[in-house]
Amino acid sequence: MRISEFDYQLPQELIAQQPLDRRDASRMLVLDRAKQSWFDSEFAAFPEFLQPKDVLVLNDTRVFPARLVGKRHPSGGSVEVMLVRELAPLEWEALVRPSQRLKRGSVVKFGGARASAELLDDPGAELRRLRFDSREPLTELLDELGQTPLPPYIKRAVESSADRARYQTIFAQRRGAIAAPTAGLHFTEVTLNQIREKGTDIAKLTLHVGYGTFAPVRVEEVEGHKVAAESFELSEDAAKKIGNARANGGRVVAVGTTTTRALESSVDDRGEIMATKKLAEITITPGYDFKATDVLLTNFHLPQSSLLLLVSAFAGKDLVLAAYSHAVAQRYRFYSYGDCMLIL
Repeated sequence: MRISEFDYQLPQELIAQQPLDRRDASRMLVLDRAKQSWFDSEFAAFPEFLQPKDVLVLNDTRVFPARLVGKRHPSGGSVEVMLVRELAPLEWEALVRPSQRLKRGSVVKFGGARASAELLDDPGAELRRLRFDSREPLTELLDELGQTPLPPYIKRAVESSADRARYQTIFAQRRGAIAAPTAGLHFTEVTLNQIREKGTDIAKLTLHVGYGTFAPVRVEEVEGHKVAAESFELSEDAAKKIGNARANGGRVVAVGTTTTRALESSVDDRGEIMATKKLAEITITPGYDFKATDVLLTNFHLPQSSLLLLVSAFAGKDLVLAAYSHAVAQRYRFYSYGDCMLIL
């Protein structure tokens, strides 16, 4: 398949720039794979689609303030750094702008002289390597000086306290993501309590959302695209809950594409979901045989993206693109702070 087949037209005004006042006020487009149909609903109705034997699986990763703005030393030019992955203590892989002007050995200072970072490689690669020198723990410095790493399609300044709260799920626990698992942003404590009251179990895993999740597809044939590996962990308790649900005829309901990728990476040769801590290395494209995921809650994704490929693999390209056309016509809100889709 060609990546150009996974395109759709989206008016810019439908890209949500702000979260709604209430997390659970989003609209929800419900797709039925068996009937090859869809209908409009709202996220507040989400618990009604769950059954007592089901298990809901959430990604409890926590976004950290990964975006830093510093000054090149000694010229003073502005440099933006987006931390992507820690390679070793104080050594990071990062997106750097302007990357081509910064040669190996260039130094960027942050917060005056409180911290600096040295470029360890030459220009050319999309991700650069940095080594930090800090007077204080880097985590504390990031919490003070770093900004919430909002996606580039949100065309406004970061609102520090507001975005730190809203670009984070209410169940976020384990720090390490540079992007939120956005399907989880809709949940409130009320929603989770309603789900528990139905008898539906809730399991949590951790996949730290990294650059691979939103890196553009740069090949024409989708079979040639590889999503970068991302670290994840599925505990014994979570694996047991998921196994019990499957054994009792329940469904595994994945909240988000990141949760789906972790679940599908946890299946052993016998088809059982096992507790594990490793890298999720699979790339899910149409034709993939899902082994762990029965129902998917997801936000709307960018055209020609790896996330749209995953959703199309789950529900079928034609159904998904037709549903997206409906969502555009009905003025749904798109992307991270937008509405959601439930695929049964």
